Amino acid sequence: MSIDFSAKRLSYEQGELDEQGLPTTPYPLIQNWVNEALEKYQGEAYAFFLATCGDDNLPSVRTLLMREIVSLDDDNIGLIFYSNYDSQKGQDLDNNPNAEALFFWASLERQVRLTGKVSKISREQSAQYFHSRPKDSQLAAWVSTPQSGVVASRDVMNERFENLANQYQDSEIPLPDFWGGYQLTVEKIEFWQGRANRMHDRIVYQKNGDNWQILRYLP
Repeated sequence: MSIDFSAKRLSYEQGELDEQGLPTTPYPLIQNWVNEALEKYQGEAYAFFLATCGDDNLPSVRTLLMREIVSLDDDNIGLIFYSNYDSQKGQDLDNNPNAEALFFWASLERQVRLTGKVSKISREQSAQYFHSRPKDSQLAAWVSTPQSGVVASRDVMNERFENLANQYQDSEIPLPDFWGGYQLTVEKIEFWQGRANRMHDRIVYQKNGDNWQILRYLP
């Protein structure tokens, strides 16, 4: 018994990506694509997939929410996201900082792959973001530890949440030691635009020293 998708077909015909007129560095292009996604995409345009691989050599991927895409010195790009440091992704990144982020905007027939190394951001920046979150989200960060750990029931989680809510009812919720931000510093970006007949456009910016090399990949 199987679920067969082999007869399903879509023709991608919404856009194109040509080398002519491309910026010499990738930040203006990703800024443009993200802004278009925020305007046109029906969903969380800042949602992305993060792939990691720890010392067990087993890949792991999950969906997260991007919180910042920043232009760094020397035309570098940084992706900022937040997580539990004791999570599976956190353990993977402690052992192997190489990771890849993927944005996929299906209705725009576009995706962006961003490859690089991940490092923790400062506690000050993490604290600033943590305290900007809704209070219930701050409490949930304390409940969800160790993230992906086994819990006996939903009731156990709810009880922990209520206890914390009462504890910090009239005071600031502290930033957990096990929670904070990461930055993926991009070394390679692939912009993928779906095209008709599976002749997709794939434009790659590859970091080469202090410069970016622009390449076209076969679909």
